[in-house]
Amino acid sequence: MTRQITTPTGRALQRTGGTLRWGACVVWAAAGAGFGQEPPYDKRPPVEPPYHRVRYEAATEAAGLAYPVTHTLWIPAGTATLRGVIVHQHGCGEGSCSSGLTGAHDLHWQALAARHGCALLAPAYEQPDKADCQRWCDPRNGSDAVFQRALAELGMLSGHPELASVPWALWGHSGGGHWAGGMVLLHPERVAAAWLRSGVPLLEADPARPGIRHHRLDDAVLTVPLVCNLGVKEGVIEGDERFKGVWPANQVFFHALRSRGGLVAVAIDPLSSHDCGNQRYLAIPWLDACLTARLPEKPGESLRALSGAGAWLAPITGGEAVAADRFSGDPLSVGWLPNGSIARAWMEYVKDTLVADASPPTAPIGVRIEGTDLVWEAVADLESGLAGFVIERDGVRIATFPENPKNSFGRPVFQNLLYSDTPSQPLVPLRFPLPEPVPGVEHRYRVIAVNTVGLESPPSNAVPR
Repeated sequence: MTRQITTPTGRALQRTGGTLRWGACVVWAAAGAGFGQEPPYDKRPPVEPPYHRVRYEAATEAAGLAYPVTHTLWIPAGTATLRGVIVHQHGCGEGSCSSGLTGAHDLHWQALAARHGCALLAPAYEQPDKADCQRWCDPRNGSDAVFQRALAELGMLSGHPELASVPWALWGHSGGGHWAGGMVLLHPERVAAAWLRSGVPLLEADPARPGIRHHRLDDAVLTVPLVCNLGVKEGVIEGDERFKGVWPANQVFFHALRSRGGLVAVAIDPLSSHDCGNQRYLAIPWLDACLTARLPEKPGESLRALSGAGAWLAPITGGEAVAADRFSGDPLSVGWLPNGSIARAWMEYVKDTLVADASPPTAPIGVRIEGTDLVWEAVADLESGLAGFVIERDGVRIATFPENPKNSFGRPVFQNLLYSDTPSQPLVPLRFPLPEPVPGVEHRYRVIAVNTVGLESPPSNAVPR
């Protein structure tokens, strides 16, 4: 049975059984529906508002996107008009691609999006194992067109048609860095800022990589703030042989832009290889600074230009940054950072990744009892995310949740993290099973949030049970 559904914007969709379609595009499905997907792409967190999802099959024409792709969107509560969209783009290979299925569910990245009235979008390309990554990570191979189609259709589906035209802030890992950098080169007028982790696009033909097309560098790209971020073991020093070409590629990309006045810096992770390590503790504050400076004050206006006032300059291989107005060398030989606060965080990151944070997280909200469970909502600390929670009963701490937070690639975090900087599945719920009460006693429970540098929030409101 097929019936028509009208979105909040008046656009007609078609539902057949548990599947909602917009033309040939699957935009919603009942829980468990896999649309013929193969593992590992059939394991996806369920979505309901504030989450929305579209999925596209591979194109049938040679010039189209070679692989199916799912785009998952999160919209902050109470947002009347979106100001932009933050895109979290995974890298190449089945492991990284499938990890993109949880990117929009990351509480730390959601905190950044919410601060600026932006949506958070995570694509997940269904690249088969060992297939050609360039067929999606070069946006000219169909992923640019499908990305923009997804924005338009997610905008209609969510009741936010402005999503089709708002600015983008791009984060990408490995092949995702190639994709994000390529999108900057293709659409500099749309990009507020871009963070390129362990991957950059080519700006000139490379005989060693004949299968990778190069891009043209236009002057408009030079106005977009960028960071090239990589692990020290990716060719800066001896490390993983597979990734020794990352550092030379980053050097070429950096010097091509910076020598022409581009607003680009390099941040070398002193601990990692191709994994993402602790980069989010610099990337998120840096994007926060860029979005604050660049997002237009009114919807529909152009991105604001960076004036350069208050900028700092930083050597590409680490060390000490200095205010631009006190720098005595060639400013186009070193990296560009937007302000002193980010420069100090950069210096801490390139030393040991221990970016300092003196601000505790906010208290959990919406604390309630559901059955025998304590349930709550939480906003991640923008600087340091969330490591976990403390559960109090009658003013006494009875548990930490999770008991042992994990992360194989950096600081332990509440949601754990995969190789491409996304939460592991199944997603950890904000829910804690309560112990049996003392007979005849009404207990009162509170929740305290803890960030990844160990700072605690004030306790939440108490709820009785």
